[in-house]
Amino acid sequence: MTAPENWQKSSFSGGGDGNNCLELASTPTTLHLRESDTPATVLTTTPTPLTHLLDAIRAQAL
Repeated sequence: MTAPENWQKSSFSGGGDGNNCLELASTPTTLHLRESDTPATVLTTTPTPLTHLLDAIRAQAL
């Protein structure tokens, strides 16, 4: 599987070119996540499991 080229940094990363942020890219059925200081390591998932993870994190933060 080839990772997409449309990586986007989190808006919380600041405007610099630092290598300490989460990047996200998507294809029609898959989400790709990587840490900018190790771009060769890519995690892939689909929207549903990622939504469940984010919901659980938000619930713990309340």
